[in-house]
Amino acid sequence: MEVASTVRSSSHHTVEKNKSRHKIPRDVEKDIEYLYEVVPQLSQIFRIVDKIGEGTFSSVYLAEAQMTDGSRKMFALKHLIPTSHPMRIAAELQCLTVAGGTENVMGVTYCFRKEHHVVIVMPYMEHQTFVDIVGSLSFEEVRHYICHLLKALRHIHKFGIIHRDIKPNNFLFNRQRREYALVDFGLAQGTPDTHIEQLKVVKSNANKGGWSSGRVEVAHGKQKLLPLPPNTRNPAVQSTTKAPAKRSCLPSRMKLTKELLVLDKAPRSVFGERNLNSTNSHKTGTDKVEGPLSKPKKEEVILRKIVSSKRYSVPVKTPLNGQKQKAPVLSQTLRSQKPKPATVNQTLTCSCYMTDRICNVCLSRKQQVAPRAGTPGFRAPEVLTKCPNQGTAIDMWSAGVILLSLLSGRYPFFKASDDMIALTQIMTIRGSRETIEAAKKFGKSIVCSRELPRLDLRILCETLRGLRSCDDGSLPVEFQSSRHPTEVKQDADSSAKKQMSQSGSGSLKRPAELQEMGWDKVSDEIYDLLDKLLDLNPVTRITASMALQHPVFKDIKD
Repeated sequence: MEVASTVRSSSHHTVEKNKSRHKIPRDVEKDIEYLYEVVPQLSQIFRIVDKIGEGTFSSVYLAEAQMTDGSRKMFALKHLIPTSHPMRIAAELQCLTVAGGTENVMGVTYCFRKEHHVVIVMPYMEHQTFVDIVGSLSFEEVRHYICHLLKALRHIHKFGIIHRDIKPNNFLFNRQRREYALVDFGLAQGTPDTHIEQLKVVKSNANKGGWSSGRVEVAHGKQKLLPLPPNTRNPAVQSTTKAPAKRSCLPSRMKLTKELLVLDKAPRSVFGERNLNSTNSHKTGTDKVEGPLSKPKKEEVILRKIVSSKRYSVPVKTPLNGQKQKAPVLSQTLRSQKPKPATVNQTLTCSCYMTDRICNVCLSRKQQVAPRAGTPGFRAPEVLTKCPNQGTAIDMWSAGVILLSLLSGRYPFFKASDDMIALTQIMTIRGSRETIEAAKKFGKSIVCSRELPRLDLRILCETLRGLRSCDDGSLPVEFQSSRHPTEVKQDADSSAKKQMSQSGSGSLKRPAELQEMGWDKVSDEIYDLLDKLLDLNPVTRITASMALQHPVFKDIKD
């Protein structure tokens, strides 16, 4: 289909016309007016209807365009923050262009750039909010949902893309049409053999300290457009010489650097990159890149003086106002990639073990830096423990957390204020001894103030969903309720006597409703898959390709 050019007199006129359709909050109106102002080409093509999403690095708008056949089509316009680095933007665009448009992965239709403002145009997919439906999905719907998520992960992992932010909000789901779409590659990184050239550039520049993501101004330059598909045309956006926007969204203190000017003038293969999904080139292996895994970039951190030890360790975050630390208390000690066997006494270098405080020795140590992008609650153990070597397995862990929410009817399942509490919550489900042993295999040493038993995933999920009695003794006393089990206890001595507060969504349904939804006939196979997805060791964690061959999906067409 071809897009018909519809020139509008002003952004104000467009917003006023939108108001006649439905009521738009005043702050959203201002955002739409501003977007028209800084990227004036949009007003010639789209009628922006609403703002449908906002995150740390971008805002998403719903827009309508008239096609040349007279029909109207909806699009999602993703406006990236003006301080995004051009190479990071190019990497996201190339992920969408090369891997998108098939296998439940969102594609890209067009891209506008006006000075330091970039807008990515994507097809709009109507979808339901996960938190509103997680407790009402039947088991059959859950099975199909996780199957399609794994298909999307298998597809992007084939191209060497690590998404790094897998969560329900980034996997759109249309329940009525059974449509799915993986979105938002803004935090993506590449594997050592990635097909995405720009991900290699991002990792290379990050290793050299070329930029801190999200803190560098994009260099000014000519507008770059991603070509439309062959059967479309858009004469309204061919001109790239429009006057600069009157309003600047960058702080005056930010200055252009020579490095960014060079980057801006350099050719970017992402613009006009062909979609490998329409060819067989990705099957030939010609895009494979040889070379060692690059080290992650170093973030800016406050260096503290090391008091009395030559061994570095990661301090446990704790209030400094005398409040008690939540139990169980965790302590992390950085070890080499192949640690030698050591006793507990050899591992510890301080005196705060088994206490409810953090000593000055731990607080004074230098922090280790490693990639930890992603959303709290979905980060894998290797991310929480700052393991420098992270691969596609972190996406599989996040998929396992989503499946855990689907089977238990509780979302979000894990909620934590910091990484140490998040690791403790994982121990609460998967066991402290198992977590410690797994950490040793990827070069980390963790000690816990007391042992936490590994829970049976089926019993846990059925208890939370209301399918199993809460007082049959199959769970520890603090879990013997249908309420959410992962809040860390305030006091180790009295925690067993306290009820855990309910967290997340999901309401208990009557047995008849649960039977009608198929939850009384759930096989052990789905819990076996869940166990493999939540494998604490990333090396042995199941891959997307292996997961799709699991017996639980045997009657679902691939």
